[in-house]
Amino acid sequence: MKKKVISVTEAARNFADCVNRVHYQNVTYVLLKNGSPVARLVPDGERTCTGRELADALGEFELSPENAKAWRNDLRRARKILKPPVNRWR
Repeated sequence: MKKKVISVTEAARNFADCVNRVHYQNVTYVLLKNGSPVARLVPDGERTCTGRELADALGEFELSPENAKAWRNDLRRARKILKPPVNRWR
């Protein structure tokens, strides 16, 4: 899949063309506002996973006690390293 980075202004000026490229050529657009990514325009068939879907998928697996302990330790380490965004609405 191709990925293009364009400004929000450019996307607005060429919206129909962007939508056609997304649909027919499987192009993904990353839209920038003031140089920062703010949105994506992606093909409808692109696979995504929500938190709920991940939780449901993980609930279907039986982990051995060793794997469950390793999973818990990895999660704890990740929580210490990862910081929440300063602005939760962005």
